[in-house]
Amino acid sequence: MSRVVAFVPDLLFGSNVLGMLRAAGFDGQLCGDEETLRAATAPDRPAALVADLTANAPVRLELLGRLRAAGNLDGVRTIAFYSHVDGDTRTIAEEAGFDVVVPRSRMAREGAALIERALA
Repeated sequence: MSRVVAFVPDLLFGSNVLGMLRAAGFDGQLCGDEETLRAATAPDRPAALVADLTANAPVRLELLGRLRAAGNLDGVRTIAFYSHVDGDTRTIAEEAGFDVVVPRSRMAREGAALIERALA
């Protein structure tokens, strides 16, 4: 069972993502802040990280960049989702090196399949 960390500060949508992960057979862990995210990615890295960029995207991308620079995300497949009306965030996330970048609605519909494909 692959461990997937979901960095989703929005508790309601985070619960949905966590439920989707568990229903798909992943060992899901929800993180809502920097402290829990750091603890969840070190020393044992997850197989994948799902990051919510729908709000505070620059701050969240900066945090994820610091984790990447510290080695916390070495070998971790990264999936980001953003608000469909915010094309700039999509571009920035792709430039930051996320493996998969999709609108939030697609994450809600196809999240498990997206993660499975990213891990394949």
